[in-house]
Amino acid sequence: MTLKTFAPAAFAAGFLLFCGHASGATPTPSPKPKPSAWVRYPTVPDKLSPAAELGKQIFFDATLSGSGQMSCATCHSPDHAYGPTNGLAVQPGGADMKHAGARAVPSLRYLTFTPLFTRHYYVPASEDSDDEGPTGGFMRDGSMPSLREQMAMPMLNPNEMANTSRETVVAKLRRAPYANNFARVYGANVWADPAKAFVHAGEALEAFETEDPSFHPFTSKFDAVMSGHATFSPAELRGLTAFSDPDKGNCAQCHVASPGPGGRPAAFTDYSFVALGLPRNMDIPANRDPAYFDMGLCGPMRTDMAKETQYCGMFKTPTLRNSAGRSVFFHNGVFHTMEDAVRFYSERDSNAKKWFPRQAGGKVDTYNDLPVAYRVNVDHTDPPFNHNPTKPVLRDAEIRDIVTFLKTLDDGFSSVSGGPARKPLQAAGSNQLSKR
Repeated sequence: MTLKTFAPAAFAAGFLLFCGHASGATPTPSPKPKPSAWVRYPTVPDKLSPAAELGKQIFFDATLSGSGQMSCATCHSPDHAYGPTNGLAVQPGGADMKHAGARAVPSLRYLTFTPLFTRHYYVPASEDSDDEGPTGGFMRDGSMPSLREQMAMPMLNPNEMANTSRETVVAKLRRAPYANNFARVYGANVWADPAKAFVHAGEALEAFETEDPSFHPFTSKFDAVMSGHATFSPAELRGLTAFSDPDKGNCAQCHVASPGPGGRPAAFTDYSFVALGLPRNMDIPANRDPAYFDMGLCGPMRTDMAKETQYCGMFKTPTLRNSAGRSVFFHNGVFHTMEDAVRFYSERDSNAKKWFPRQAGGKVDTYNDLPVAYRVNVDHTDPPFNHNPTKPVLRDAEIRDIVTFLKTLDDGFSSVSGGPARKPLQAAGSNQLSKR
């Protein structure tokens, strides 16, 4: 894997970002650019398209679930960065709202530029790009190729919206108050072909998630700094340094903090997959079965790569935008504070007894959320996991500083993308955009 480095060395003179490879040479920052040439923030559309407006109605419609109590927004709350409203490892659902899924709910923000899934990703327009391995796709295992197709997973999952078939969903759509809008967007004969109508419902949701600026607001303090409207505090800047330093957190290797193609604001993910060797979370009901393991790319939810066991345990790298405002972390929701999540990276191997249980003989059962045969897939190659396994990578103060920096990635600092800070009365107690 190449090393993607985000270095803040010249922040005292303004704000500078650059990327480099792990060649051993110290990257050289470029001259301070004009903010308008540095990052290009999106403009807010005057109004949503008819398809997106329809998708918004579908997104908030709880009658589309088997229980009649769960909409997309139930788990993906717009007031919580389109993530969960609580710190539960997994959310209740199903026809009786008493079932539970097997994975923590991710945020739906900043998914627009997710690439198609591939087993072997090479950085575009880079002559010396290495094989970055599996990359892209939607869901935590990359199994869905698009937002429109992703819709089918929660709609038909018996532990979530619990519909028995696509036809069942379409029958509910046909009875919905917005059924006439659906027909206006997709044609008067749309209900004649339920399979096609189901696809159209996914298209409408995709339009809503793509067009509505609340899914990609770019209103964090980080964005205000990048556009020249704010500056980092000393603690935030120290956190950025530790976040980026390959000998410290090295978070920026996967959570890329530099602008994307065409000056696109930083996504804080490279959409890659990694096996982190997390502790097993017994708060997930499925995990109470000792034979059950969620192995990400190789199953059990994703089935097309079941025999490619070199990928067992790998999950997609999420964006870190709005992560500090969450209260549940990683695909299995095993941690409930950002500080614990960062500390785990630092101490996974040096203080394993803190994070993993002991077996009957007293040996620490490391990486116990994977079958023993697949624990060889756990990352020991990329920093910080290739450092001295007997010494924590980060000091307590550095962990606190990294968390302080990550808080600058939460939206709500500004009223508009890349804008200045809100006025105090507007900002008080708010870090999210309201629903359109």
